Amino acid sequence: MSSAELPPPSPVRQLRLVVAADDYEAAVRFFRDVLGLPEQAAYSGDGDARVVILEAGRATLEIANPAQRRMIDDVEVGRQVAPQIRVAFEVDDTAATTERLVAAGATQVAPPTTTPWQSVNARLDAPAGLHITVFQELRTPDERAALDGFGTESA
Repeated sequence: MSSAELPPPSPVRQLRLVVAADDYEAAVRFFRDVLGLPEQAAYSGDGDARVVILEAGRATLEIANPAQRRMIDDVEVGRQVAPQIRVAFEVDDTAATTERLVAAGATQVAPPTTTPWQSVNARLDAPAGLHITVFQELRTPDERAALDGFGTESA
């Protein structure tokens, strides 16, 4: 693709998911210290106001219609469990990450499962009321794009 064919850069520079955690210390320990999200910044203010911003690698916004949401739940869990918002983290080893997170207090909803789209996904309920997926990609984006049903909406 030549530079003349490249899409214009996005006007959005960062996706930041903001989560209010009743047990702030437990949530920070879980996501920073156990899952391993590096701390980018932390701020405090009057009345014990505190926030920590954790790096989570590349951010994407996945928008799924109700049929896709049901299909993902069926594949990963075998039943409908996901709330409207589910947070997914790509990791190097789904099984080892799941074990670490469960040992740190997460509740396993479904064990690591190989999906039809060639990733290994596990579901957990995590601190701060988050329903999460940890996933390990088994194929590169180019390999996946060659599979039936994969591509882009604009293609």
